[in-house]
Amino acid sequence: MGHSFYDTLILVPAIAFVVSVFLKGIIETIKHQRFDLARTLGSGGMPSVHSAVVVSLTTAIAIKHGITSDFFAICMAFTVIIIYDAINVRFEAGLHASAINESIGEKRFKESLGHLPSEAFAGSILGIIVAVAAYYL
Repeated sequence: MGHSFYDTLILVPAIAFVVSVFLKGIIETIKHQRFDLARTLGSGGMPSVHSAVVVSLTTAIAIKHGITSDFFAICMAFTVIIIYDAINVRFEAGLHASAINESIGEKRFKESLGHLPSEAFAGSILGIIVAVAAYYL
């Protein structure tokens, strides 16, 4: 079944990356009524590409090596750090950039840096789906 595919685990997060960027592009196009490559490939947005990639790898490691493996523990630690950073640190930095831009009267700093929890959650669910689908298909 998916065992030979799982010999090359790097393919799982690579697929998650492509799928999440594609979905983000569709959602951004619908939301803004036009396609914007910079917005599609940029930080922030729905779903979180960061979350999709790290959760897909962590899920794939869990499937291949089990949740008691050292590999899973390492992946889980990095996953938590990356999602925490996307939701908290980078999101707050975006709010600061917005406040600075407003105070100087021009858009000098990029404001869309982080993710809302719903965007990170959607990316995480997508990552799980990609990893499980890659194993069973």
